[in-house]
Amino acid sequence: MWGAAIAAVAEVVKEWFTNKREEAKAKHEQKLEVIKTTASWEELMASASATSWKDEWFTILLSSPIVVLIWGVSMNDMDVIQRIGFAFGELDKLPSWYQYLLYVAVTASFGIRGADKIMALKGKTNA
Repeated sequence: MWGAAIAAVAEVVKEWFTNKREEAKAKHEQKLEVIKTTASWEELMASASATSWKDEWFTILLSSPIVVLIWGVSMNDMDVIQRIGFAFGELDKLPSWYQYLLYVAVTASFGIRGADKIMALKGKTNA
């Protein structure tokens, strides 16, 4: 009688451990699939952007204020420096949905994930 009870309890415990092991294995396989899918997506996007000028366009666009500021400082042209400040002030007045789309486009272009985190940082700096 005791032997049958112990065998039944042992079977339940064994089944519980088996289920936990299978659950852990399934979670691991799911994580591996996410990694493979992400890597495939990134490879696809990298090959698609191989002939694209989008990254270069954003680099030129984002670098141009620095070039203009260097020009203004080196040529003592304070009007140019004031215009850059005015332009950034006006950009800050754009609707938040447009700013968000711009951030998403730039971060996607450079392969940076987490545009929502960048927007959260922007919100903290404006507060």
